[in-house]
Amino acid sequence: MADGDQARADPAKEASSFVGRRRELAAARKILSQGRLLTLTGTGGVGKTRLALRIADGLRGGYKDGVHVIELSLLETGDLLVPTVAADLGLRDEGPDATALLVDYLSDKRMLLVLDNCEHLLQDCVRLVDRILRGAPRVRVLVTSRQTLGVYGEQVLAVPSLAVPDPARPPREIARHESVRLFADRAASVWPGFEVDARNARSVARLAQRLEGIPLAIELAAVRLRTLRLDGLMRELDDFLEIPAPAPGRAVTLPRHRTLRATMDWSYRLCSPAEQRLWARLSLFPGGVDLDTAEAVCGGDGITAVEVFDLIAGLVDKSVLFSERCDDGVRYRMLECIRAYGGERLQPEEDRTMRRRYVRHYRDLACDNRVDELVPQQLDRYRLLQREQPNVRAALELSLSEPGMGAVALETAGTMWSFSLPSGSLTEGRYWLERSLELSPEPCAARATALWVDSMLALRQGDVASAMPRLAESQAFAVNTGDERLLPYVVRISGIAAYVAGDARRGLELLEESIALHRAVDDVAGVALDLYFAATYGSVHAPERAAALGEELLALCEARQAALSRGYAQLSLGIAAWSLGDRERAESLVREAAAFTAQINDRWCLTQCLEVLAWIACAGGEHARAAWVLGAAHALWQAVDSSPTRLWYHATWHERCVEQSRRVLGDRDFTTAFREGARHGLDRAVVHAIGG
Repeated sequence: MADGDQARADPAKEASSFVGRRRELAAARKILSQGRLLTLTGTGGVGKTRLALRIADGLRGGYKDGVHVIELSLLETGDLLVPTVAADLGLRDEGPDATALLVDYLSDKRMLLVLDNCEHLLQDCVRLVDRILRGAPRVRVLVTSRQTLGVYGEQVLAVPSLAVPDPARPPREIARHESVRLFADRAASVWPGFEVDARNARSVARLAQRLEGIPLAIELAAVRLRTLRLDGLMRELDDFLEIPAPAPGRAVTLPRHRTLRATMDWSYRLCSPAEQRLWARLSLFPGGVDLDTAEAVCGGDGITAVEVFDLIAGLVDKSVLFSERCDDGVRYRMLECIRAYGGERLQPEEDRTMRRRYVRHYRDLACDNRVDELVPQQLDRYRLLQREQPNVRAALELSLSEPGMGAVALETAGTMWSFSLPSGSLTEGRYWLERSLELSPEPCAARATALWVDSMLALRQGDVASAMPRLAESQAFAVNTGDERLLPYVVRISGIAAYVAGDARRGLELLEESIALHRAVDDVAGVALDLYFAATYGSVHAPERAAALGEELLALCEARQAALSRGYAQLSLGIAAWSLGDRERAESLVREAAAFTAQINDRWCLTQCLEVLAWIACAGGEHARAAWVLGAAHALWQAVDSSPTRLWYHATWHERCVEQSRRVLGDRDFTTAFREGARHGLDRAVVHAIGG
C-alpha cells in the first residue's frame, strides 16, 4: 500500500514494495540528524505513513534504545494517548501521573519515537511531544499528521504527491517518474507481466496526471486492471470524473483536494450494493476484523452470513480491504481514509443498529474471554484481547455515547480488568471504569463489580484515597443484597488494602477468608487469584503458610493447563521457597517463570523474577552477577513505575542483597556492574539472569 493513513507495518515485511521518495528520505534523515522533531504533513492517501516507516527503518542502527512506531489512528480519545505510548514502550502505567512516568523513563534514552496519524488527537500530541522534548534530551520524535503541531523546534516536511510526467515525453522518461513506477508495480500484481512501454506510456502518464500523483488513488485505479484493459480503465475513469480529453501537451485535472475523494467515489460505485453495505459496516472496526466476527456483526439486514466471505473477497480485490495473517488466521483491515469514507455511507437507522450490535458483540467477547479463568485457552484469550483491544476501545466509546448502552459499558469495563492487570494497562482500565461508573450511578451488581475492580487497580497504583470509597460502596452493596459471588472479591480487596496499610496479620486473615468464600460458591478463578496474593504477601511473616498456598496454586494451574497464571504461581512459590531457605527450589521456579513471562512480555511478573534471581546470585557468592541483575531489574522497576522497596515482600531481601554485594565488590565495582546491567536491553538481561 502507498497510503499515508495505513495501519502500522514493519517496513521489512511490507507486502508491497516502496516506490520513490528519495528526496524526502534524504531530507528527513538530514533534519533528524540535526533537529529533534520532524512532522511529515500532507493530505490523506499521500503516503505519510509509508514514508515514516521507511525513514524509521533506515535509522534503526543509530538509536541505542531503538525505534518505536506507535499507531494513533486506532485511538478514539486523547485520554488514552499517554497510556498507549507507555504500553508500547513496555511501561506498566501504575503512577497517578502517567506523563511524568513516561518522560522520566525516556529521560536517559537514545531513541526515535514515531507517532503516526496525530491529527485527530492534535492538542494531546502537542502536550506530550513538548514534555518529551523538554524532559528527554536524546529522544527524537517523528510525527505524521495532516496538521503541524506548532511545538517549539518543530521542522516540517510536506509530503507531496508523486511526480507525474508529461504524456508527450519519450516512454523511457515517462517510466522513470515515481507515479508511473507505482502504477506499474501495483498493476503487475494483478496483471502479471504488465510494464510501461512505447504502446501504453502515454496512457499511463495521462492516468497519473488525472489522479494528481496521489498514491492511494493510483493504487485504487491499478486494481481495476484485474478486470479491465488499460484503455478500458482510462475510458471508465474519464467517464466517472467527467474530465474532457486534454489537448496535446496539456493536463486537465480535478482540483487537488477533490481527486482522492472522487477516486473513492469511483471505487465505491464499482462495488455491488452488498459490497457497498459491507464496506460501510466494516468501517466500525478500527482494529480490523476476522471472518467470524464480520459474519456475526455485519451479517443480517440485507447481507446473509454466508455471503460475507465472498463480499470480503470482492473488497480485497478492489483494495478496499487488505488482509494480514495472524496467529489464528486472517484479519481484514481498511486504511483510515477508506474506513472514514465507509463510515459516512452508513445510513442513520443502520448506523444505530450496527452500533448496538457492535458494542454487545465486544461485551460478550470480553465476558467470554476472561483471562483470570484457569482454562487451557488462557494464553490464547490474552492474545485475542491484545489483537481486539482497538475494537474493544471503540465499543466502550460507542456504548458510553449511545443512549441506553451504559449498562453494557459497565459490564465490558468491569470484565476487562483481567486483561488490564497482565497487560499493564491499569490507567486505561480505570479510565473506562470511571467513565462507566459516572454514567451508571444506580446500584446494581455490574456497578458493584466495577467498583471493586477500580479499587483494586487504584491500590496497585498507590491511589489509596480513590480506592477506599469505591471499596466501601461495593462492600455495602454486597452485604445489603447478600450477593455471595460478589462478597469474596470485596473481602480480597480489603485484604490487599490491609497489607498496604501495614497490617499483615489482618491482611492474611482477609485473604484466607476470601479463599473460603470463593470455594463455597465454586469460583475457581477467584480462589486462584486469592492464593497468589496470599502466597506473595504472606511470604515474609508466614512463609510456611505462604509456601503451602503457593504449592496449591501451582498444582491448580498445572491441572487446568492455565499457562499465564502458572507463571505467577511459580513466582509466588519461588519467593516463599526463598524465605524458607530453599534456594535451589526458588531458583528453578523463578528462572522458568522469567523465561516464560519474557516471552509473552509480562513485565510485572518478569521484573519481580529478576529481582529474586539477583538475591539468589548474591547468596551463591556471585556478587558481580547479582549487581548486574539488580541493575537490569532496576531498569524494569523504573519502567513499571515501582520499586522493590514499595513491595514489602521484596524490600528486606533487596536491601540485604545490595548491602552484601556492595561490601564484597566495593562501591566502584558494584556501581559499574549495576550500571552495565541497567543499560542493556531486556533480551540480554533475561539471558544473563536465567542463563548464568
